[in-house]
Amino acid sequence: MNKKEKMRWNRITYGLWAVLSAAILVGILSLVPEPAARAKEPVSPVPGSFSFSALVEEVSPGVVNIRTTRVVRAPLAVPEPFQEFFERFFGDRLPREEREFRQRSLGSGFIIDKEGLIFTNNHVIEGTDEILVMLEDGREFPAEVVGRDPRTDLALVRIDTDFELQPIPLGDSDALGVGEWVVAIGNPFGLGNTVTAGIVSAKYRRIGVGAYDSFIQTDASINPGNSGGPLLNTAGKVIGINTAILAGRGGGIGIGFAIPVNMVKDLLPQLKEGKVVRGWLGVIIQDITPPIQERLDLDTTKGALVSGVTSGGPADKAGIQRGDVIVSFDGEEIEEMGDLPYIVAMTEVGKTVPVEIIRKGEKKTIRVTVEEMVEETPRPVPAEAAPRLGLTLEQVTPRIAQEHNLPEPTGLVVVDVEPGSPAARVGLVPGDVILEVNQEEIKTVRKFRNQLEGYQPGDAVLLLISREGSTIYIALQLQ
Repeated sequence: MNKKEKMRWNRITYGLWAVLSAAILVGILSLVPEPAARAKEPVSPVPGSFSFSALVEEVSPGVVNIRTTRVVRAPLAVPEPFQEFFERFFGDRLPREEREFRQRSLGSGFIIDKEGLIFTNNHVIEGTDEILVMLEDGREFPAEVVGRDPRTDLALVRIDTDFELQPIPLGDSDALGVGEWVVAIGNPFGLGNTVTAGIVSAKYRRIGVGAYDSFIQTDASINPGNSGGPLLNTAGKVIGINTAILAGRGGGIGIGFAIPVNMVKDLLPQLKEGKVVRGWLGVIIQDITPPIQERLDLDTTKGALVSGVTSGGPADKAGIQRGDVIVSFDGEEIEEMGDLPYIVAMTEVGKTVPVEIIRKGEKKTIRVTVEEMVEETPRPVPAEAAPRLGLTLEQVTPRIAQEHNLPEPTGLVVVDVEPGSPAARVGLVPGDVILEVNQEEIKTVRKFRNQLEGYQPGDAVLLLISREGSTIYIALQLQ
């Protein structure tokens, strides 16, 4: 090979090495991760889009606005500036005419089948004389109540139309994760269908509104008028019914609560029949605090501590006692006190189930036959029950005892306090429970009246009052 050919071969060799080196370098660079700034690009809540428009367009025909009317009678009031004038010249002849007033309120709901069944909140339609449902296109239809359940604040109404309605599918609230995006649609302040979005802030939230509260907490804006409307996941399925807000001065503060749709689905068959039947155990329960855990020598605070047993109830018949800790009911673990009422309520009446308890450090299994919970209706007590104090009273029932955290279903609950009466002057309020009169236990209204018979006007009576879980003594004078 001459010198010229040798130089040409070297150039070819160097070129091949250059190409190969470049290829190797590109391969190495492709393995290096992107800079952190590029890795933090925002992620869309809906895959491929930042918009909820398609979801809203799909479900909006299934969201309804609800207008209700209630007729009330009230005395015709004399304007305050002229009241003294009229009383001076007319005295007892001042007209006491009553007039009818029509109170109107607003709410929301959503269609669950093509035949016109609509879910909403019980408080939206309770006690109303007229219910009107307005569809997305503005058409209105009168609605009838199919079934309602005040304990869970759920109601089912129906409208009749000559065309098929567009229902919204029900999802799975148990599968919902904290931090997931949700959309609320409703009728806030009567503005018509309004859409807000947020995330799930918490699940199984208890806010103290009843034995069965276990809410989804969200920061999606919920306002008056949203009640009964759907809370939807990004698949366009209902995962909750918007029910309540935590309000500050001037309105909501971005914390809303929705009833989980799985609770709705559990009750739907019974609501269609017009009545909800619940299981009943007959116990008063409370949470296990760390001091109680230590005192009872328990390994954990899980479970429900029995603080009272209703005489003759299912638990009493089976041998459950005060001080027992219920840790499992029909195979379902009781993580906290609030789990038990709902599990019992959803148990078939007449079914015999195993109940696992801890009694003085020893585990036992007791078989209990669940009975039907009888819904108690308030029995108004005549005003003369305690006229010298200005009180209207009602005997405490097991339900009232549980609501007021009483260890025993005993005493008298204050239903009403007459303005300006001795009871009002010392601060008694509805919801207080009278346990004793002059250090003697009181269980009936009759005994309460008998206790007062021997006292003269101006005499002081010592009452032991239970209020919000604590007891206080109050002395007041008879009039």
